Amino acid sequence: MPKNCLVITVSGLAGSGTTTLCRNLARYYGFKHIYAGLIFRQMAKEMGMTLEEFQKYAELHPEVDREVDRRQVEAAEECNVVIEGRLAGWMVERADLKIWLDAPIRERAKRVARREGITVEKAFMAIAEREKQNRKRYLNLYGIDIDDLSIYDLVIDTSKWGPDGVFSIVKAAIDHLYPDGDTGNKTREVE
Repeated sequence: MPKNCLVITVSGLAGSGTTTLCRNLARYYGFKHIYAGLIFRQMAKEMGMTLEEFQKYAELHPEVDREVDRRQVEAAEECNVVIEGRLAGWMVERADLKIWLDAPIRERAKRVARREGITVEKAFMAIAEREKQNRKRYLNLYGIDIDDLSIYDLVIDTSKWGPDGVFSIVKAAIDHLYPDGDTGNKTREVE
């Protein structure tokens, strides 16, 4: 790695492989893994709610999203962190590398069904409803269209590669980030 202090964001929809990639990056590079979904789940537990109940609560209480996002931005002030969350790329504006993972919803539903021990149909319906609610909430709260991928440096369809392949692609991007004498088109402050 050409730079000693990296901040990487990994975003994607349910079942796209964000957690797997982040765990692999954290393990390989020794990065700290900040997981927005875990923060959200911890807050649901603190409130004594299921994830679904807390999701609905969060729709009516924007302070929930703001707290999750605040913790992500705060974490980005550290060195060598990988920050996972659907809005991480939007919230951590100065990240060195912003990654979006995607896959067709049917593939993502299969993955979620395996992980959660539910039927593919149930996973599909839950994902579709959750994405609809989240998209509306992000638009209302921040004016962010989650479908706008223009802010990402790297967009990967994870249905085409397994976890090792996705990791290899991202590793190549990280290892070639900011080569000496060439900072690309981005204007960066001297650190």
